[in-house]
Amino acid sequence: MSTPPDPPAPPLGRLSGAETHVPHWLRTAAAYSWRILAVGIVVRATFSVLGQYHRIAVAVFLGLVLTAVLRPVATLFARVMPRALAVAASLLGGIVLVLGVLTLVGETVAGQRTGLEREFVAGIDRIERRLEDPPFRLAPAVFDDLQSRIGEILSSHRSAIISTALSGVSRLLDVLTVLALALFCAVFFMHSGDRQWRWLCNQLPAVARDRVTVAGGAAWRTFTGYTHGILLVAVTNAVLVGLALFALGVPLALPLALLEFFAAFIPLIGSPVALAVAAVVALASKGPFIALVVVALIVVIGQIEGHLLHPIVMSWAVRLHPVVVALSVVGGAVAAGVIGAVVAVPMVAVVWSVYQALLDRTGDPEGLRARGKQCGP
Repeated sequence: MSTPPDPPAPPLGRLSGAETHVPHWLRTAAAYSWRILAVGIVVRATFSVLGQYHRIAVAVFLGLVLTAVLRPVATLFARVMPRALAVAASLLGGIVLVLGVLTLVGETVAGQRTGLEREFVAGIDRIERRLEDPPFRLAPAVFDDLQSRIGEILSSHRSAIISTALSGVSRLLDVLTVLALALFCAVFFMHSGDRQWRWLCNQLPAVARDRVTVAGGAAWRTFTGYTHGILLVAVTNAVLVGLALFALGVPLALPLALLEFFAAFIPLIGSPVALAVAAVVALASKGPFIALVVVALIVVIGQIEGHLLHPIVMSWAVRLHPVVVALSVVGGAVAAGVIGAVVAVPMVAVVWSVYQALLDRTGDPEGLRARGKQCGP
């Protein structure tokens, strides 16, 4: 008896109903997954390109910061003088202000040099004596051995130290080049940034022109708001720290206040680091009690910054959760060091504001298009 023939195989690409059934949640997850991977690849490629041309990227960023800070001043000057002269006057005024502050800091350090050396030597001796007393009971030979080891390390690595100093000179030239390029960009951004933006928008296809206009307006409003807010926070922190250190008699109060000003541009992390440096200076010069007072100052100023300054000054410009801010700062620091930590928060804030503006565009396209015409530096 012959066996019946095998049933024909299903056509290639056609499976049974049980095999073709894919849960809805899995299809949704797969759709989101490949989109997230695509966005991640684009972000990675963008950062790779910026890493190759990081000096240009930093110069453009600084140019935008200078534009956000000085353009209102130039607009005020332009009421009584030509626009080009107003831009030059505002830039020269800013440069004179910065150089004046740096000169004052240098004179302060030079004037206190002799006293500082004496206070630091006495402070180190005090710390050594305290470590020799209970409960630490360190032997004096430990400090002598530490000093000899430091001397041996410095003498054995003299060539590396010299090469590091020479590389520092080349880095100084890089910094000056970036600053010159930033000033050059700021001049044109302040003088005719709106015309440059309109020209750029007009080069795009008509279907994308409105979206780019709306996105640019939201991005610039958020960036200028963040810049003005963080500048106000930094000035407030520097004034509070300078007054407190001056009242406590801590040396280098003005340079430490300036350090606090620059450190405040790194949210959540910069101010505690700057005040930790102040605590070390206070410990070496005034003893542990004043150092503990400075440590308490870290907590107080952190509370003022986190619960008063940032909610009041920054909330109208940047609406980011503190966890997002912390993750942005750490991620930026891991990706690009100090520069990444400074740039991360405004970049995330700008991206979020652009996303919200484009999301709201479907609800009020005409109003957003009108507001977007105000975009550009």
